[in-house]
Amino acid sequence: MEEFVVLVDPDDNMLGVMEKQQAHVNGLLHRAFSVFLFNEKGEMLLQKRASKKYHSPSQWTNAVCSHPRKGESYLEGAKRRVKEELGIEVELTEKFNFIYKADVGGGLWEHELDYVFIGNYNANFNLNLNEVEEVRYICIEQLDQEISEKPENFTEWFKIILEEYKHHF
Repeated sequence: MEEFVVLVDPDDNMLGVMEKQQAHVNGLLHRAFSVFLFNEKGEMLLQKRASKKYHSPSQWTNAVCSHPRKGESYLEGAKRRVKEELGIEVELTEKFNFIYKADVGGGLWEHELDYVFIGNYNANFNLNLNEVEEVRYICIEQLDQEISEKPENFTEWFKIILEEYKHHF
């Protein structure tokens, strides 16, 4: 099934829709969301992207990143993808939004107006293995150390979003 993204201007006015991979080839600004989940110890959930993903396979990233569908709010999209990828339902709170552009390799770009949500989760997951290879919780200090030692193990957008996240908290 083809997936489409919502193209926008920097003020989040909809310009149209485009097939997702084509938008990534063209580097066009589109709507996105990022979800950060934390356990009771304050550790951040990371997901390892499935090895079959068309870009950034087998790299670590935040709990969920994706795109709202046309007519779907950012929050509705975030909750949908948390359920589809991690097999859970969780309360999410919008924290901030910003625009970034990242070269993800293979001639593909993530150029996104990204709404960032956070939530807390302390139970089991039912992973969609077509999307997620594995998950783990990590403290921010350990995460920073891993990123500095092996940046290639992490998605380009996650490194950008994580730094933006730190500026807000």
